Amino acid sequence: MGFDTVVDRHGTWSSKWDVKEGELPLSTADMDFRCAEEIIDALRERVDHGIFGYTDVADKWKESIIAFFSRRHHFIFDKDEVLFSTGVIPTISSTVRKLTTPAEKIVVLTPVYNIFFNSIVNNGRVPLESPLIETEDGYDIDFKDLEAKLADPQTTMMIMCNPHNPVGRIWTKDELAKVAELAYKHHVIVLSDEIHCDLVDPGKGYMPFSMVSDIARKISVTCIAASKAFNLAGLQGSAIVIYDEALRNKVNRAINTDEVAEPNAFVMSANIAAFDKGERWLDDLRSYVYDNKIHVENYIREHIPDINVKHPDATYLLWLDISALGVDSTVLAKYIREKTGLILSDGSIYHGQDHLRMNLAYPRVIIDDALSRLEKAIRSFKEER
Repeated sequence: MGFDTVVDRHGTWSSKWDVKEGELPLSTADMDFRCAEEIIDALRERVDHGIFGYTDVADKWKESIIAFFSRRHHFIFDKDEVLFSTGVIPTISSTVRKLTTPAEKIVVLTPVYNIFFNSIVNNGRVPLESPLIETEDGYDIDFKDLEAKLADPQTTMMIMCNPHNPVGRIWTKDELAKVAELAYKHHVIVLSDEIHCDLVDPGKGYMPFSMVSDIARKISVTCIAASKAFNLAGLQGSAIVIYDEALRNKVNRAINTDEVAEPNAFVMSANIAAFDKGERWLDDLRSYVYDNKIHVENYIREHIPDINVKHPDATYLLWLDISALGVDSTVLAKYIREKTGLILSDGSIYHGQDHLRMNLAYPRVIIDDALSRLEKAIRSFKEER
């Protein structure tokens, strides 16, 4: 089965596909592609064993993830510097609770993944936004504003998204090093969510935050996972890389206290197969997603010119600028869904008003269906105004 194969996910308790008949969700960030056969084979072997008891974090898992990140990203760490957790968001929430206190401030670069706000606000901390600067080609960090936010005496943590969701920006080594310098200067810990690091365009690379300088190594907590790149989110597994021993001990205590440090019976097998045997599939995936991006961008520019789109170098997400339509993103997302059944993510939840987020990790036939629906909805919306 290739990436063009449509797999019906109805009736599988999929969060994304629990929708009305005829609706088409290009929203939640998981992929509508079958996993690499090597991963499926590993899971079959585990199922055939027939006993699914308590499971330890395997040394083989550590060896596999260390080798994978060394090969692909020159991200070097050893067994003592990597921890297992059930997911990036559980890690973020546990780390927020352990390393900050209620009412302290946590800086985020907005627009950004909406669940960051949940991890901050639900734990009684205060999100402090440093808005990105929109440019002709994409987005940049406003370092003057960022330093002002980091210098706030109540700021104790910054949550980075590297590469950035939803705008698809890959931060450069110089940008990350500057963030590290400013954070260190103002005694701020940086928690870097790097779950999208393997979903960059062919020929592109990403820089792990903790590798940019000795300062970055000292003050950072880095979250990585196979879940986004290999479509394994439902198996619940991630890794945390922390070089500073004292910081690592605190986070280790946090995830164990919160009971998010133990794997289920399947995640070790799936992750090891992904890291050891899944790279060819991953490279093919990146090429397919890149082609989808170019296809969608060209279609929108030709047929839906009221929407502005900038090419994202990372993620399988497209950040659609609807400002020319003069309508709130919440209103337009609702209108598109009611008119055509197409479900896009409302940009306001990412604190990115005037935008919609579109998931492109689908077979091309579904992408074409979505584009047809989007064109119809925008045409209808303009006629009714």
